[in-house]
Amino acid sequence: MEDNEELSEVEEEHHDIPGEKPLGRSKTKKTFLKKRRAKKSYICTQCGKSFTAKHSLESHTRTHTGEKPFTCNQCGRSFPRKDSLEIHMRIHTGEKPFTCVQCRKSFSNKANLCSHMRSHTEEKLFTCSQCGKSFKHKHSLDTHMRLHTGERPFTCDHCGKQFTQNIHLKEHMKIHTGERPHPCDQCGKCFKSKGSLDVHMRIHTREKPFTCEQCGKGFMQSAHLKGHMRIHTGEKPFMCEQCEKTFTNKQNLVVHMRIHTGERPFTCVQCGKSFIHSTDLKNHMRIHTREKPFTCDQCGKSFTYKVTLDVHMRIHTGQKPYACDQCSKTFDMASNLKKYLTVHTNEKPHSCSVCGKSFSLSLHKHEKTHTGVKAYMCFECGKTFISMNHLKLHQTIHTGEKPYKCSHCDKRFNRSEHLKAHERIHTGEKPYTCDQCGKRFTVKSHLKKHMKIHAVEKTDHQSLKLR
Repeated sequence: MEDNEELSEVEEEHHDIPGEKPLGRSKTKKTFLKKRRAKKSYICTQCGKSFTAKHSLESHTRTHTGEKPFTCNQCGRSFPRKDSLEIHMRIHTGEKPFTCVQCRKSFSNKANLCSHMRSHTEEKLFTCSQCGKSFKHKHSLDTHMRLHTGERPFTCDHCGKQFTQNIHLKEHMKIHTGERPHPCDQCGKCFKSKGSLDVHMRIHTREKPFTCEQCGKGFMQSAHLKGHMRIHTGEKPFMCEQCEKTFTNKQNLVVHMRIHTGERPFTCVQCGKSFIHSTDLKNHMRIHTREKPFTCDQCGKSFTYKVTLDVHMRIHTGQKPYACDQCSKTFDMASNLKKYLTVHTNEKPHSCSVCGKSFSLSLHKHEKTHTGVKAYMCFECGKTFISMNHLKLHQTIHTGEKPYKCSHCDKRFNRSEHLKAHERIHTGEKPYTCDQCGKRFTVKSHLKKHMKIHAVEKTDHQSLKLR
């Protein structure tokens, strides 16, 4: 470093002498330096460094005194050296005299050009003595070394939090100031940093620049890809100290720990209910705001949650992913399959305390038939209902909504069970069988009507016997 300063000093002074030949690149600059060193007579009293010219010593002394006599008349910033001010002025003038011969990009000073050239050569001159990692720039190595030393020289004067880099402190300060200077031109959402805005923009552009080499899945952020790769490797480096459960990423561990600590850091300002996850609070808030951001592109119906929309879409697609392992009958929801399974087990563990009737699942609805409570009222006609589901079904009479469409003939229905019964016309399915004569029916009500024939026949037969 000292040799470089001396060379710059020598070259500067040498070129000022008229008629002198330019200093040769290979001749010895080192030989020339030796001669110059012999002439040095100006010594710094602070550090003992010596200089051949008085003005060089004066410039150097300012590093100890902190004196900055050269001030920019545009912005008021001061510098210890005149040439530093001249370089700085290029920020205001826009002058960029140093151009890259590879890509024609221009720079205001030579040091930045030299640094930029390494992006073309992939040259990494600066190597960490601790771990061997190499860097293109010295400042990158200096920053990296703080990982090993634990040094955090940048401190927040609001909360005392420390950082390894000044840029991280600047970003952190925006938490205290509330500053979000980077707005999205698509949705108006504002961000603290341009990097966060760039990542957010991928939501609108659908760009997923990070691709998994194993399965081809794309991701918006490299961190998400890194986490995803652990699915393929099976790596789960984050372990809970309480129950030893392991996780693929740290955030999942942090959230899991709240189960043990009982911490619920996300609280609703409307009703005071608390949640473990921020997403749970976000979803809960829609109860208060009545926001329904998920809309069906088939019928226009809107939903509070995406999972509810996904289930609803099965009405249109006909998808029934839940199959009974006893008879292969399929269902659109897991809860419907659970209810149906009691057909095979005949299990009815819930008994009504009033009439003794048993049910396979909850008897909450049935109990209302005894109490007469009908808490759900239609605002169109004033009719009341035992359950919200019954009210919703009733409301389709007023709205004319028929969300259940036949996949065979485009006919639509306001109830799923009406659609199921209708589709049996096309499939020929007749699941209801008379145990008296074996005749089959598409709907249960037809079987009940038919059974009356046998009841009449039985009555007539008994009458004949009595005669």
